[in-house]
Amino acid sequence: MILSVVIVNYNVKYFLEQCLSSVKKAIDQSEFLRGKTEVFVVDNASTDGSLDFLKPLFPGVQFILNPVNAGFSKANNLGLSRSSGEFILFLNPDTIVAEDSLAQCLSFFQNHENAGAVGVRMIDGRGNFLKESKRGFPSPGVAFFKMTGLAACFPSSRFFAAYYEGQLDQHANGPVGILSGAFMMVRKEAIEKAGGFDEQFFMYAEDIDLSYRIAKAGFQNFYLASTTIIHFKGESTRKDLRYIHQFYLAMNQFMKKHIQGPGSAIKLFFLGLAVAIRKQFAAAAVAFQKKPATPKERVPLFITGDPDGIPAVRNALQRSGIPITETEAGAGGKAFCEGKHEPWKSIIEKMDHAERKLCWFVHGSGTHAIVGSNSGNEQGEIIIC
Repeated sequence: MILSVVIVNYNVKYFLEQCLSSVKKAIDQSEFLRGKTEVFVVDNASTDGSLDFLKPLFPGVQFILNPVNAGFSKANNLGLSRSSGEFILFLNPDTIVAEDSLAQCLSFFQNHENAGAVGVRMIDGRGNFLKESKRGFPSPGVAFFKMTGLAACFPSSRFFAAYYEGQLDQHANGPVGILSGAFMMVRKEAIEKAGGFDEQFFMYAEDIDLSYRIAKAGFQNFYLASTTIIHFKGESTRKDLRYIHQFYLAMNQFMKKHIQGPGSAIKLFFLGLAVAIRKQFAAAAVAFQKKPATPKERVPLFITGDPDGIPAVRNALQRSGIPITETEAGAGGKAFCEGKHEPWKSIIEKMDHAERKLCWFVHGSGTHAIVGSNSGNEQGEIIIC
């Protein structure tokens, strides 16, 4: 096999259906990948009937059931242990890839022998660029500037904004320190030398740790801006205080693992203080999070994209009581229908380049739902077709 794709699922069957549909199209449309790619879905004891729903729809996918929720790292390692590909793609279930995303990454590897891992440019469900697409290693100074908000004040600074590799333009390819686990394609040789995911990280920071170890093993991590994917972000986790605690616990674990040597105690103290302050701000944001709008409160949606998919999407929106407008100018959001006349790459480009960042929904041809998500701070929406 050339490529093995590993996706960890937990109760997001409709988002995962869109993801698998896009991955299948990316494989089928590439002569280089067709017949040379295997896809694994590791299910972490989902309770939403994910496997019963998805298995008949994707007979070429290998589904692995974990009887308990073993965490993101253990599940990825389980998929890795079954993989035979020369390259491994770790992919989140709440992502949608463009038809050329996988092939572009593999082409980059072929032209860069020192590349150990490659990540891509990501946008969220409103079309906003996700800064975590490219990050620097969170050394004490870098992490402190991020946690205290100084990085946001100087977003293009190599010094203050190193956490998000501020000196590297989002539209430029380049070497980076850390890649996002939402889309991380690794060379099998590199991950074997570095070791798989560290299973002490149940969720979060495991991608930072793996990126760092790949670099320590003598390889380079690269950010590839020439292809863009959608990452709805965080659909497997509730945006609540438990999530906040888990995220910052993982950051503390990472700091204690990698910050050592003279002065480490002082560095850890100040970093821990910055993390604690940031945690309180994040908890406050969750407490004041807006509730999802009811159908009566919803702004009207404009349906666009592949003509073959529009009738099903229109019917689903009408059944849900969501208002529909026939003119794009009066729309508060859009529902994109993917199909042979409107591929994923085209939809991603339209979301990315739109002047107004509205409420976007997407529907892959042949799938059973319309999905969308405003940001990583709000749970996404699912409208059954």
